[in-house]
Amino acid sequence: MIRNTLLYLSNQPRVFKFVRNNRLAKHFARRFVAGETVSEALAAVKELNARGITASLDLLGESVHTETEARAARDEYLQLLDRIKESRLDANVSVKLTAMGLDIDHELCVSIMQDILTRAQRYDTFVRIDMESSEYTEATLKLFEERLYPAYKANVGVVLQSYLYRTFADVEHMNALRARVRICKGAYKEPAKVAYPDKKDVDANYIKCMRELMLKGHYPGIATHDPAMITEAKRWAKEQGIAPDRFEFQMLYGIRRDLQESLVKEGYRMRCYVPFGTQWYPYLMRRLAERPANVAFITGNVIREALHGRK
Repeated sequence: MIRNTLLYLSNQPRVFKFVRNNRLAKHFARRFVAGETVSEALAAVKELNARGITASLDLLGESVHTETEARAARDEYLQLLDRIKESRLDANVSVKLTAMGLDIDHELCVSIMQDILTRAQRYDTFVRIDMESSEYTEATLKLFEERLYPAYKANVGVVLQSYLYRTFADVEHMNALRARVRICKGAYKEPAKVAYPDKKDVDANYIKCMRELMLKGHYPGIATHDPAMITEAKRWAKEQGIAPDRFEFQMLYGIRRDLQESLVKEGYRMRCYVPFGTQWYPYLMRRLAERPANVAFITGNVIREALHGRK
């Protein structure tokens, strides 16, 4: 019930306007979001790099409604790639195709992505195409395979979500292409006709996909904060003779920082997904939906501040 409510609230602009102007809510968000500007995001990456952790920067924001907005998002990513290169940081970037115009026109989206990937290719870096809700899965993978991957094999990869029934077949297909994949569980509310409704089934599919990617994939990203999944990844790697440099663990900024650092100390590769930008509210609400225990903290403080302001 709490998860469904939070996912609903993540799409309410009026709530976003209130939360963004609330000091304590913004303070809470800073644990999970590295600020609203490129400079703030790069400063966070510098700190991560100092601890032996690489990063993937994500300018928050999903579907845009005009070509002007899509091209503006492209320009911000081009600047971001320039700044990463200039700062000599160990980081790549993550993008959402709906922020690059996918809902407006597929050809526009392809053109914008080619601009970004050409810049990434020049800098010998990498762009991860984030996976969005299931209504975009087929279009995202088709565009990736047919229009982007052929010309930018070393510079682009995708994300697959274990809560979808189709994902293991997608894993096998991406392995055959030698495409780089990040496997995660998935954070969107999905209907039972396309996604496993029970956590145990999502977890079981995650393990199945993770093993296949580690065994046959091309440098997969194992995106999880679940100690049981991490333990299984370590066990599987040892059993199959998979060296630590053939994959990397990935976690979200601000979550399980202790576990991130312990993995680095154990000799594993660790990448932190670092979101930033003004559109942090929908992202934060989905993170809260994944970890409802965080709700009490933010709700209590927002209410206390509101009551204090009335006195």
